Amino acid sequence: MKGYIKLRRHLAHILQTELPEHYSYHGMSHTINVLKVCNEYIRREKVTSEDAKLLRIGAICHDLGFIVSHQNHEQKSSELAASLMTQYGFSKSHITTVKGLIQATRVPQNPKTFLEKLLCDADLDYLGREDYYKISNKLYQELKTLNLISSKAEWKQQQIGFLKAHRYHTSFARKHRQPEKEKRIKELET
Repeated sequence: MKGYIKLRRHLAHILQTELPEHYSYHGMSHTINVLKVCNEYIRREKVTSEDAKLLRIGAICHDLGFIVSHQNHEQKSSELAASLMTQYGFSKSHITTVKGLIQATRVPQNPKTFLEKLLCDADLDYLGREDYYKISNKLYQELKTLNLISSKAEWKQQQIGFLKAHRYHTSFARKHRQPEKEKRIKELET
């Protein structure tokens, strides 16, 4: 896949230099975490080299739209990804795949393809991990800064509803993340 390494470098530069600092959750650390989890899925599921590259691009680009706005960021992310991928000589089918990956992360998630399921589970992997509270607090701070949430009580109720409505899509996540997520729900409810 010609241009892959240059595109990844360009995307990392954009995220590091253009993403507003008030995004305490949707920042570089989240993107790196999603990429790391995708790499684990790539190894575990024996994803082909070409699909692995597309999945990684999707992971890096899935929140790229936050450089423009938090509203409808998936659409903005897919448009930016398509433009950059075109610039680096990617095929229309590769661009379509990455746009689908990004759009699949829109909540409520509704992935259609295997790669989309992997990215969706990687994006919300933390819901079923022990670092849930640390990471969710970053999201709370971000939403508070954006005036999208007013209190911890409101946040707690939103999180309970979100965790209950969320579904993992891969067998690994259902087996290894769902039980921990269920514990978070019980903890938040008590």
